[in-house]
Amino acid sequence: MLLSDPRDNLLLHFARNGNTDPLLVLERGAGPYVFDTEGKAYFDGLSSLFCAQLGYSYGEEMGQVAAAQLQQLAFATVWGSAHPAAVELSHALAEILPGDLDHVFFTNGGSESVESAWKIVRQYHVARGEPQRTKAIARDIAYHGVTLGALAFTGVPGYKAQFGPPAIDVTHVANTNAFRAPDGDDEPAFCRRLLDELEATIQAEGPDTIAMLIAEPVQNAGGCLTPPAGYWPGLREICDRHGILLCADEVICGFGRLGEWLGSERYGIVPDLATTAKGLTSAYAPMGAVMVSGKVAAPLYEPGLTLMHGITFAGHPLCAAIALQNLKIFQRDNVLEQVRANEPYLKAGLDQLRGLPIVGDVRGAGYFWALELVGDDDDAQLDADTREWLLRGYLPARLLEAGLIARPDDRGDAVLHLAPPLTCTHEDIDTLVSRVGDVLADCGTELTRRRATA
Repeated sequence: MLLSDPRDNLLLHFARNGNTDPLLVLERGAGPYVFDTEGKAYFDGLSSLFCAQLGYSYGEEMGQVAAAQLQQLAFATVWGSAHPAAVELSHALAEILPGDLDHVFFTNGGSESVESAWKIVRQYHVARGEPQRTKAIARDIAYHGVTLGALAFTGVPGYKAQFGPPAIDVTHVANTNAFRAPDGDDEPAFCRRLLDELEATIQAEGPDTIAMLIAEPVQNAGGCLTPPAGYWPGLREICDRHGILLCADEVICGFGRLGEWLGSERYGIVPDLATTAKGLTSAYAPMGAVMVSGKVAAPLYEPGLTLMHGITFAGHPLCAAIALQNLKIFQRDNVLEQVRANEPYLKAGLDQLRGLPIVGDVRGAGYFWALELVGDDDDAQLDADTREWLLRGYLPARLLEAGLIARPDDRGDAVLHLAPPLTCTHEDIDTLVSRVGDVLADCGTELTRRRATA
């Protein structure tokens, strides 16, 4: 039992710290469930912010690995030296990840991975005699992190305005949201338009000034924006033609969320770099990594060249040992295969919710989905006041009442994110879909009542 208000000393991340509503405080987990300090169970339909790929039942196994590592070597850096856990993990990742993504730069999390990728990209271009490549391209509404470099790639203006000019010159192009797009039902035309816009943007900026294009295989912000067929091969071709490095931001999509080690594998390409975190350890320890292709890594092996980037705790022996065990569990328990096998069942369950008037669109892949919430049968966007009431008022409380953790989100469109642990069975999926359906049915009723009394 907590002895004081948890808000007294704890600054909550991405939260309204002045909020006086009761604060959810979680103290244990089992399977896909977490339990608060009062003992109430919640189905974790978000995998603790897309991190807890394996759910919460592997603590004893991970604890044994952690204890062994701490007794053997509690800490060593990878600054000009190494330790066995980091070496073994780098070998394991090189073996399972696609193509020539054979080099690993360890970090502590997603924002650090994006920052590190940019610095590696810049050093690559400078080493090749192209220091003028100082620009990047990202997508509208996309989220790539909160540190100042990663924030420059992020395409959500409200996250950036109060922090001054961006640290990197980034141009944002359209994302892959087909819902409401005039050509969204014509997949080839939609894809062609997006790629043509990218090509035009590159020409306008100057092809030889652009260092990197960064994109998530399925974009999280905006609500699981899946790419049209041919989109990722199109990005690959355009980047290759202009000497631009293609970075897949796999912080959410990587390590099983889309049923593959990397989400970009699902769409038939190998990026030049892949930024990862979250699922690398299934959140049993904090860790991230940038996977770097042989082409990009080659200049870093030139005699006399120093990689001008480092992070003290990156590649920590404890985290590396847990990440190795995480990969072993994935392979031993056929986690990727389970996601691929169960995806149609999860999709079918969520598609049933389209019958609710408040649900306008259901989109996603693997165990990564979003429902767009609308105002009427014509799929009208909810206005700002209604989004504030629904997404920050009624819906969060109703979700917790239903024993469900999910993520209401507002980047102009009202969406509910769902990303259950990858170990979820059909029975677990039924529980998730049932609770989501009950909550959204009530949301629709309340929305109608609110409008009638306005």
